[in-house]
Amino acid sequence: MAHEAHIMVEVAYARPDQQQIIELQVLPGCTIQDAIEQSGILQQYPEIRLDHNKVGIFGKLNSLQTSLHAGDRVEIYRPLLADPKAARKKRAAKSKKTT
Repeated sequence: MAHEAHIMVEVAYARPDQQQIIELQVLPGCTIQDAIEQSGILQQYPEIRLDHNKVGIFGKLNSLQTSLHAGDRVEIYRPLLADPKAARKKRAAKSKKTT
């Protein structure tokens, strides 16, 4: 009956060309890091480095040691290629030149 004690969570990772969502059962008290490691996603996407990639639950940043609850979706975020503020300024300057 130990199986009933498990909770369902998801681990998600997205690249520009594809998105992967892995459902898995974990024990209560499982951390974000535990779920990521148990999901096998690190073997599928060797570019993921837990010492560099940020992680969160449903779009909210969390630490690797955060405990999960039933239904949580762990998200592994890719590093930003450009600072969003700098990108907006660049687009705004470009649109002023064309007007």
